[in-house]
Amino acid sequence: MASKERQLPFGRIEPNSAKYFLSCTLGGIVVVFTFEACGPTHTAVTPLDLVKCRRQVDPSIYTSNLSAWRQIYSKEGLRGVFFGWSPTFIGYSFQGAGKYGLYEYFKYLYGDHMFPNMNRTVVFLGASASAEFFADMALCPFEAIKVRMQTTLPPYAHSLREGWSKVVAKEGFGGLYKGLYPLWARQIPYTMTKFATFEESVNMIYRTLGKPKESFNTVQQTGVSFLGGYIAGVFCAIVSHPADVMVSKLNADRNAGEPAMAAVSRIYGKIGFSGLWNGLPVRIVMLGTLTGFQWLIYDSFKVFLGLPTTGGH
Repeated sequence: MASKERQLPFGRIEPNSAKYFLSCTLGGIVVVFTFEACGPTHTAVTPLDLVKCRRQVDPSIYTSNLSAWRQIYSKEGLRGVFFGWSPTFIGYSFQGAGKYGLYEYFKYLYGDHMFPNMNRTVVFLGASASAEFFADMALCPFEAIKVRMQTTLPPYAHSLREGWSKVVAKEGFGGLYKGLYPLWARQIPYTMTKFATFEESVNMIYRTLGKPKESFNTVQQTGVSFLGGYIAGVFCAIVSHPADVMVSKLNADRNAGEPAMAAVSRIYGKIGFSGLWNGLPVRIVMLGTLTGFQWLIYDSFKVFLGLPTTGGH
């Protein structure tokens, strides 16, 4: 008996159509929702982020990560270990939607229309930079509140609503965007590295395996996506870490009305070059795991919709 063709949830989706780009945008939201809300690595990554941010601002606050988790849990319970989760979830949902959907769009626009003869790596870099530029505008207010909540003791605010109200009341809406330039400086190189390194890593893996992508089943292809994502995450951590430290420092230690570059210069004078690398080993583990699972979830969602996995073409 002939097997029935699998019913696709939204019908057939033509590549590079409006429906395709909307599906990729939805995939970006699914990545954040699945990973942050109920993903298997959420338990590990959220406490790492909390401790990382606090150690970036004050390297002497904890003697080790285990010591930090013990102290936080003994004083604040399990809720304290996951403190700052709500602005992280909402902000990165907006960012994830823009990042993945716009990347697919700009990759198509630059690679197939504007610069059809351009080197593909250059296309990947340009598309990811353009996508992140817009995605960060949506993320910035929530990132500012998250960092304030996680890096101040006692906490600046105990909820997203309280943090938003306090920032707007004291600094106006501009206070929610005072970390935008450093956020661009952190996230744009990070995303360029993430997407371009992922695409090249996936291509390298398939070349090493010695078979075209289409000869592997979807489970194997998503496994390649995870491995390529983990490799990309390691590079992302190294490239973006100094700016990540500075974003945390600016949101915690920038004086009211102080120009951004003046604050950067003052903070750098305090911590020096070595201070920009505080917490790097933790961030490598966190971003390697995070990025690997992000690509696994994203490409699994694309397979669910009947779309091909990313890269390896």
